[in-house]
Amino acid sequence: MNYKRFPLGPLWTNTYLVWDDSGRGFLADPAGDPGQIDEFARARGISVEKILLTHGHLDHAGGLPAVMERFGAPVYVPEKDASLVASPDPGALEWMGYDFKGTDDFSTLRDGDVLEVGSMKVTVLATPGHTPGSSCYLAEEESGSLLLSGDTLFARSVGRTDLPGGDPDMLDRSILKLAALPDGLQVLPGHGPETTIGAERKHNPFWPDGATTE
Repeated sequence: MNYKRFPLGPLWTNTYLVWDDSGRGFLADPAGDPGQIDEFARARGISVEKILLTHGHLDHAGGLPAVMERFGAPVYVPEKDASLVASPDPGALEWMGYDFKGTDDFSTLRDGDVLEVGSMKVTVLATPGHTPGSSCYLAEEESGSLLLSGDTLFARSVGRTDLPGGDPDMLDRSILKLAALPDGLQVLPGHGPETTIGAERKHNPFWPDGATTE
């Protein structure tokens, strides 16, 4: 399994291109102009077959119109954040400068749903707290696994819960859910550098009680 991180948009949100060895891939959290992603994919013969959102906040979805036009791939959104994508907050649009009026051209996802892209199996892990629909995607194939954690889990931090729809208790439960994953699993967060479950178990000051091992 292969991936490349593209920090895009006004908040330098991490947009990820993930693909298998045959060149079949998906895009997660389209945050801005996809020009450099398209150039990279074309140069390596990678086909973007699906577009996934970890949650509905504008800094993760604002690039959708351009990405949908460029790649023509189906879009998948966590069910409980569908309204955020269909009707973006006008204040956030003005602040971030996106020209995105919303779309309902997507399919919704629930906890446990599985998508297939080439040789990769992508499982939806509902991890609410940052938003009601916040989700992580566990991408697996024979060569390895990746967790795209959106704004649920960061290197040495977790997603904020002080925005509308945020819930700190739910986020704690979501981190406990992620704590059941293996330490060696690589984590690709929505902002900042990559990490692993094991590194966060040891060093993340927001890791909930009961989710830390010696």
